[in-house]
Amino acid sequence: MLGPRDNYISWDECLMRIAFTISERSKDPSTQAGAVVVNEENVVVGMGYNGWPRGIESCDLPWDREGNFEDTKYAYVCHAEENAIYNANNTTKGCKIYTTLFPCNECAKTIIQNGIKEVIYDCDKYHDQPEAKVSRKMFKLAGIKLRQYSCKK
Repeated sequence: MLGPRDNYISWDECLMRIAFTISERSKDPSTQAGAVVVNEENVVVGMGYNGWPRGIESCDLPWDREGNFEDTKYAYVCHAEENAIYNANNTTKGCKIYTTLFPCNECAKTIIQNGIKEVIYDCDKYHDQPEAKVSRKMFKLAGIKLRQYSCKK
């Protein structure tokens, strides 16, 4: 008699894989980020990647990382976490968000304001940057659980 297989992937691995897959939609030449919002039952309610606001073509704005603010991508890009939350259409209260990068301070505010209770992130390459420090401070004050994803093989 057959039983269920025991080498299936965890929810964390499944959802982080989805976040990395959606990040491949980004046209950003230097950073591709993805995020997935899931409810308490691990059902996806929103996904997003970093890119321009809807209706703006990828060649209409600069992708540069240096220069005057208005001449860099930072003035215009919507982050993956923001897009995932926008795409969830007000269904984020009590949810978790899986993200390929640790959220910046602007995304942290959006996550908190939309009632997300847990952030699972992969890369933390900006850990010592002011934006990440501010994010951690806000998450702590708001009682948001933080967890760095660890692939268990």
